[in-house]
Amino acid sequence: MTLVLATIVGLPFAAAMLAVIFGRYGGPLAAAAVAGVAVATAALIVIVAEGQPVTIDVAGWPAPLGITLEADGLACGFLAMATLVMSGVVAQGRAYFYNTGPERRATWAFWPLALLLWAAINAIFLSRDLFNLYVGLELMTLCAVALVAIEGKAETLAAALRYMLVALIGSLLYLLGVVLLYSAHGVLDIGLIAARVTAPTDILAAALMTAGLAAKMALFPFHAWLPPAHSGAPAPASAMLSALVPKAAFVILMRLWLEAVPDLSAASLLALFGTLGTAAILHGGVMALRQNRLKLVIAYSTVSQIGYLLLVFPLAGGASAAQPGAADAWKGVVFHALSHGLAKAAMFLCAGLWMASVGHDRLEGLRGQARATPITAFAFGLAAIALIGLPPSGGFTAKYLMLTSALASGQLIWAVVLLLGGLLTAAYLYRPLAMIFAKADAAPVAVSRSQQAVPLLLAGTAILLGIASSGPFELFQIGSPWADIEGLE
Repeated sequence: MTLVLATIVGLPFAAAMLAVIFGRYGGPLAAAAVAGVAVATAALIVIVAEGQPVTIDVAGWPAPLGITLEADGLACGFLAMATLVMSGVVAQGRAYFYNTGPERRATWAFWPLALLLWAAINAIFLSRDLFNLYVGLELMTLCAVALVAIEGKAETLAAALRYMLVALIGSLLYLLGVVLLYSAHGVLDIGLIAARVTAPTDILAAALMTAGLAAKMALFPFHAWLPPAHSGAPAPASAMLSALVPKAAFVILMRLWLEAVPDLSAASLLALFGTLGTAAILHGGVMALRQNRLKLVIAYSTVSQIGYLLLVFPLAGGASAAQPGAADAWKGVVFHALSHGLAKAAMFLCAGLWMASVGHDRLEGLRGQARATPITAFAFGLAAIALIGLPPSGGFTAKYLMLTSALASGQLIWAVVLLLGGLLTAAYLYRPLAMIFAKADAAPVAVSRSQQAVPLLLAGTAILLGIASSGPFELFQIGSPWADIEGLE
């Protein structure tokens, strides 16, 4: 089992180091890493599905002296999603950077940066130590900033600088919270923190860490860096930045409040989380409606979709954990995070293919793309179905679980937010879909069908997540705070 977890974290890191040395072979090295991690992740899921999380102590030192890695159902789900997204990134990245030549920075640097970012994210999904999570966050952020600026354009450099400043502030806030927790309790393992005697500084520490994570995941109102960063990066990088980076910060936030310090979750705090999530859903949706570039529409959609994740706290946090539907709310948010990651990666990869076809991503210029790139248009439509939450997608399963939780617990306000958010999503995604299927005056340049199949596989998996939801539903329950509670009845 140690070998399996070591492969999931270590293989991308090793491939990144080799890609630095053998720059011409960065693409094949990344493909080999994806294959190896996919096998290890599948083996891990089979083992965890037997009913118990898998835990190892790195170098044989248990917490608090050492670092513990744990693979529960939540970690397995996110690891699988990250592997699928990376398979799409590698497949399109090899074509995207093929013709730029090995002498250019983007061609050489993309592969080690992407692989290091993936290794950091996998470590975050598995780690149980708050300082180790900080290390993973820092490595992830440094790679993400570099990926934004990788093409060296003036606008992307400015976006990367803004991202770096916000991320630096977030890192300092998170680290200060970790220091306060360690000074009060002398431990940083999540399980040991949960068993602590509450100290007066714990709420301040948790608040600082939350603010830092909010900046990392671009939660409203700390989101201003995200749209220019995600829209300016190369399409394969944008897919990683939107699908994976915010989820890593959210997993830490969820483990902090639902596992490490659930006793600090006052009703007012949970309501604040829900209010911020609502503001993100509405603001991101309205801003997406106002954009005239496809990548900006998708980027602001990420701002909006992140808001749904925050609804887990009023629906399943604190005293709400004992209310009917708390387990369904938690699983619904996980379904949403995974479905969103797959669908949003597919959308950015679609945008990259259309930019290759017409040379830009302005909505008006996308007329006729359904004829020139029918597979890509179909993939974008499937991804839109998942984001809107229409059946039979994983997004529908997510919203169904969250809606039933809100209704069962009598928190109708969050049910209204979910419905309004779905309508907004349908409105801002209708615009690019209408342009794609409109008639064009001139025939756009066709794109190879093999490249078009990449986003189709990701979008199709987002749909399959809803069709075959019973297996993931049972998997997510393993090791969760509501492991003994049934749902989806």
